[in-house]
Amino acid sequence: MMRILVAAVLLFSPPVVARAVAQDRPAPIVEIEAGWVGFADDGIVSETLFGAAARWYLSPRISAGPEVVYLAGPNHSHLVVTGNLSFDIIRERASRPVIPFLVIGGGMFRTHETFFDDAFTSSEGAFTAGGGVRAIVNDRVTVGLDARMGWEPHVRLNGTVGIRIGR
Repeated sequence: MMRILVAAVLLFSPPVVARAVAQDRPAPIVEIEAGWVGFADDGIVSETLFGAAARWYLSPRISAGPEVVYLAGPNHSHLVVTGNLSFDIIRERASRPVIPFLVIGGGMFRTHETFFDDAFTSSEGAFTAGGGVRAIVNDRVTVGLDARMGWEPHVRLNGTVGIRIGR
């Protein structure tokens, strides 16, 4: 009888636990971003940032997803594509509308420059690391601010508006 009970527990508990954990995670979020990037040169070179990102929660506080950012400068542009991993310092709850987070990402940094009638494109590895805060506006909408540093050497400040998809 004990073997049957143990077998039943082992057979039925993984789906129940997986379902409980899945209900505990926040829904995925799609974000749009806008901000400022300062590159280290003979001083700071300022550029405008526009982008989009998506985050899927792997656990109640850890999320992962892609980010695509376009940077516009005079006679050149940059495209940055990274995979990001975010860690919410406190767990999201209705009673805590502001959530501080840390983020790290890695991927590709592509530059396109135009000199007179000639164009040049180069690509290299990229990474960013930093943190910020996200505020819950309602069940579907979040807003946030974050600051990051990365390679190519730069400082990044941007705002986000996120929309929850799914649940």
